[in-house]
Amino acid sequence: MTLILHQLQPYHWALSGVLIGVITLLLLWLGNQRLGISTGFENLCSLVLKTAYFRRSEITGSQAWRLPFLAGLVLGGFLSAATSGGGWAPFWDLGSFDRAIGLGPAGKLVWMFAGGLLIGFGTRMAGGCTSGHGIFGIANLERASVESTLAFVAAGIVASNLIYRVGAA
Repeated sequence: MTLILHQLQPYHWALSGVLIGVITLLLLWLGNQRLGISTGFENLCSLVLKTAYFRRSEITGSQAWRLPFLAGLVLGGFLSAATSGGGWAPFWDLGSFDRAIGLGPAGKLVWMFAGGLLIGFGTRMAGGCTSGHGIFGIANLERASVESTLAFVAAGIVASNLIYRVGAA
């Protein structure tokens, strides 16, 4: 299998799984912290919004490591794209999505914005994001995380089938 962009060979999936597991265990053992991206978004919001919600100890107590972690995710994505051999450029061609839905650039922006709002709402409703529940919560055998992750997967299956099967018909 090759990656969609630049036809590169991907790393074996087990390597990523081991690295995520090591990071998760180190966060737990060394810092008593949970891995999750949505809390990082709350950390960013707490820098400018001074409400009580963003002043909770779980938010303010994790800024020292979580903000550099988020910066590393962005920087790592940029470096990966910039050094992959083919360069990086934004594009509007979304392949099978375009064939199924057929929106122009403005419609795609609206679609992505609406999707982001729904993801944000679901993240708050579930008490965390897919990475927090799916990686850390399930590793701790937390019932709420198992239920949330099953709901994430089921919603993804339904949405994909609606977009790519019903939308293409």
